Amino acid sequence: MAKRIGIIGGSGLYSIPGITVKGVESVGTPFGEPSSPVVLGELHGVQTAFMARHGEGHRYTPSEVPYAANIYALKALGVETLISFSAVGSLREEIAPRHFVVPDQLFDRTLGARRNTFFGRGAVAHASFGDPFCPALRGVLTRAAESAGAVVHSGGTLVVMEGPAFSTRAESNFYRSMGASVIGMTALPEAKLAREAGICYATIAMSTDYDCWREAGEDVTGAMVFQVMQDNAAMALDVLGKALALLGDPRSLPPCHCREPLGVVTGHDKRDAELMKALEVVLGR
Repeated sequence: MAKRIGIIGGSGLYSIPGITVKGVESVGTPFGEPSSPVVLGELHGVQTAFMARHGEGHRYTPSEVPYAANIYALKALGVETLISFSAVGSLREEIAPRHFVVPDQLFDRTLGARRNTFFGRGAVAHASFGDPFCPALRGVLTRAAESAGAVVHSGGTLVVMEGPAFSTRAESNFYRSMGASVIGMTALPEAKLAREAGICYATIAMSTDYDCWREAGEDVTGAMVFQVMQDNAAMALDVLGKALALLGDPRSLPPCHCREPLGVVTGHDKRDAELMKALEVVLGR
């Protein structure tokens, strides 16, 4: 199967203009139906697989997104490298709306309602997650954003909260006190599932607002966020094009640890045969 670069579009990014569409796949998975069909295409000579995280017409809240099904479907279609776009709120003065961040760390503030692993129910495995984003892919995305003329901040912690409501001021100031850079609602469990599936994953976090920590600022509203998202989407597409051009060179991604094999620690005689069959796609490296 051909290797593809996966792209997950977040709020405001529901398609890729200019891509040569080669097919649309509706992939059934053992973990339910994905958010949307996967659009297979080509851009800059690179085979791509695009999915709208929130579904066609933005139907899913961050907590409703079928993350496991999405990652499984992309892996089943040959995706080994995955670029994620996410709208985020800024927790730092220097990260203004319309700036881009390529974070290197995550802090989980979701409430456990989201499926965050392919394992369980008869098969247990543990994935390394100390560095949740692929460092090689982060470098490519940073260079692409700089080349596109975006104001880009490399590194920083992305807090992932439940949503869909935005933060309280107390929460926002707490995250600032721990040194976090931006806050969003979707990078987890997406990043964990990508790591379990052996996919190199990194996020371009697009700042839409200053959250609500600025006492002199307005409370964050949907109207405010969506206006900035429209501006960010145009720049995001330019960044994506430049990233794909870089990824067309196999030397652009040096070796990393994202695809290290996972060992199932459950004894062979205790493994759920049906689950192990479903996990063949995930465990394939």
